[in-house]
Amino acid sequence: MFKEGFDNVKYLKLQSQKIKERISLFGERLYLEFGGKIFDDFHASRVLPGFAPDSKIKMLIELRDEAEIIISINTEDIEKNKVRGDLGITYDLDVLRLIDAFRGYGLYVGSVVMTRYKENPTADSFKKKLENLGIKVYKHYAIDGYPHNIPLIVSENGYGRNEYAQTSRSIVIVTAPGPGSGKMATCLSQIYHESKMGRKSGYAKFETFPVWNLPLNHPVNIAYEAATADLNDVNMLDPFHLEAYGTTTVNYNRDVEVFPVLRSMLRGILGECPYKSPTDMGVNMAGFCIYDNEAVSEAAKQEIIRRYYNALCEQRKGSDNEAEVQKIELLMQKLSVIPELDRKCVSAALKKEEETGAPAVAIELNDGRIVTGKTSSLLGASSAALLNALKAIAGIDKEIDVISSEILEPIQKLKTENLGNHNPRLHTDEVLIALSVSAANNPCSRRALEALPSLKYAEVHSTVILSQVDYTTFRKLGVNLSCEPKYQTKKLFHR
Repeated sequence: MFKEGFDNVKYLKLQSQKIKERISLFGERLYLEFGGKIFDDFHASRVLPGFAPDSKIKMLIELRDEAEIIISINTEDIEKNKVRGDLGITYDLDVLRLIDAFRGYGLYVGSVVMTRYKENPTADSFKKKLENLGIKVYKHYAIDGYPHNIPLIVSENGYGRNEYAQTSRSIVIVTAPGPGSGKMATCLSQIYHESKMGRKSGYAKFETFPVWNLPLNHPVNIAYEAATADLNDVNMLDPFHLEAYGTTTVNYNRDVEVFPVLRSMLRGILGECPYKSPTDMGVNMAGFCIYDNEAVSEAAKQEIIRRYYNALCEQRKGSDNEAEVQKIELLMQKLSVIPELDRKCVSAALKKEEETGAPAVAIELNDGRIVTGKTSSLLGASSAALLNALKAIAGIDKEIDVISSEILEPIQKLKTENLGNHNPRLHTDEVLIALSVSAANNPCSRRALEALPSLKYAEVHSTVILSQVDYTTFRKLGVNLSCEPKYQTKKLFHR
């Protein structure tokens, strides 16, 4: 059941103040690393119910006259065609999407940095594509012994080997399609080159997770580990902060590992390092805006379970991610989370499948009610569950047909006789179109259609891996989806 527990208005106010305070600490230029998603931080909105996915971009708009943006992308992610799970597009395509999105808000994108660069046809083709579009591209290379070999890293054979990305504004936002893209390394490399040019520049980090002033094993922080299980990131207590201040804070392994590098660099640039710990680098105020700990804890547990099912489904599709699955299993054990017991829609869907002998879908509405959908000759389980959920929200008797057969039958005929589909069942997008047509003359259909926005934040579970069209429809509706790691058929090829 959906329940808010995060004050987004307070967050925007506190966060903006903190960023402006940090900018004032440095001289000519500040490199501000933006972790997580900027336009659509759906992970944050899921584990911190009440958090608006576009909060970060709203803060950036206030700085657009003095800020420019560098987008980092790991060359290895280009080679592997790494996909953003929430959007279903590869990281290289997401770079183009981000540039368009930033420009749409009047923000200036200065360049793209390809980190851990090595020559290969895929990466070089992407580089050429960007340059043909008028976008400056710079290459940064892997450094042996990174991040521990500080003498090599802070030298002409380390960061000095990287190409310097030309910048022109006082605030440089460094962001990326996803984690592991080399944002921090890009910032540090730029600061190294700035120092060689006699310029004073500084660094700060805006990363929502882990939340530094929540306990190490708080569900919100555990959910971050689940979200980055493929990277093998680990939350840990910040030993530098504990030594400097005698208080415990939470950070993650990559920031802790790279902190000696940052400290050494800033000492060389400024004469002293303004930061005593990785936690000091950050400007995150999210932890101060949680007003219902129980609500955010439950939301985080649901996210961990969904991440677990997603990892299992990717494994079923052929991914070699056994370590990722095992890590999330350990995280669930740490919180005593059991998917079948702690995610109500899971047990409801499995029960419906057992009763009908066919794939089923269950939806937990925001008021806690559970509705299900079964597979029939007319509708797939997802479509049936979607219609049943809309009827439940609108207060329409479940026996009432909100889409007439006069509308459904021609669609089925079109699919099978004209478009060559073997399956006459309607997908979720087709059902919604049919419902929209029915709404023109049917008051019940209109009520059901008007209930559609109320599905946002609902929890959904399918007993089979959904088709891409159903997955995309549910994502656009803003529901939180999980699936059993199996296909509806035993075929070897699945669309």
